[in-house]
Amino acid sequence: MDQPGFDYHIDIPGTTIFDGKQAMKGYALNKMCYSFNKSENREAFRADEEAYMEKFGLNDEQKQAIRDRNILAMIDAGGNIYYLAKFAGIFKLSVQDVGGMQTGRTTEEFKEFLASQA
Repeated sequence: MDQPGFDYHIDIPGTTIFDGKQAMKGYALNKMCYSFNKSENREAFRADEEAYMEKFGLNDEQKQAIRDRNILAMIDAGGNIYYLAKFAGIFKLSVQDVGGMQTGRTTEEFKEFLASQA
């Protein structure tokens, strides 16, 4: 159900609206990424990514996005950027790196864009 006064049909390029439907879709993925708060879980993921994804019940779309290190595909698969940041951190990607991916910019271009909006 849409929230009153909120237009879910706004087209913002590179943006996926994270609502209840997306939260349900991405539950397993977000739960897995949340587990990366603990270093032993990050190590377990690095040791056997496939087994770790199975442990959390990721679907094929989510698994492929993880394999491809495709943050945008993870968002489409229900990932929440705050949880995905835990995953991205394993590979030394910052939120600015992801912002660049979302907007078709390099990280440096995205940082410059953010600075220009201040």
